[in-house]
Amino acid sequence: MRKLLAIVLISLCYFSCGKASDYVPSIPVNFSAAINDPRLAGLNSAGGVALINGYGVAGLIIYRTATGGYAAYDRCSSYQPEKKCAVTLDASGFTVTDPCSGSKFSLADGTPVKAPATKALRSYTVSSYNYTITVSN
Repeated sequence: MRKLLAIVLISLCYFSCGKASDYVPSIPVNFSAAINDPRLAGLNSAGGVALINGYGVAGLIIYRTATGGYAAYDRCSSYQPEKKCAVTLDASGFTVTDPCSGSKFSLADGTPVKAPATKALRSYTVSSYNYTITVSN
């Protein structure tokens, strides 16, 4: 019985230990701009992208979806987020790459499409009203 209890306690301690920085930190974001703002020029058509610095952990990515909606993500890679590596837009315009690890992420939903990343980019809420785009969390 003691051996079983010892195994359970050791297992519990082993599996409960984890990295505290596994996720991109949640930082308040409240970005708003008129649709004709030069920073949003890339959003004129489906598949368009705008990179906004100074918000979130490593900046924002705003993506215009095929249906005309918008998606927004933090540019901080979800792989080793403590390094704060800002993902860069790929030539295809449909993915972004973490220059530190080589991980790739889909702009359609933020999920990783190339290892070593296993978690999606941190996403934000996007609303579009009265010719203004707002990104928040």
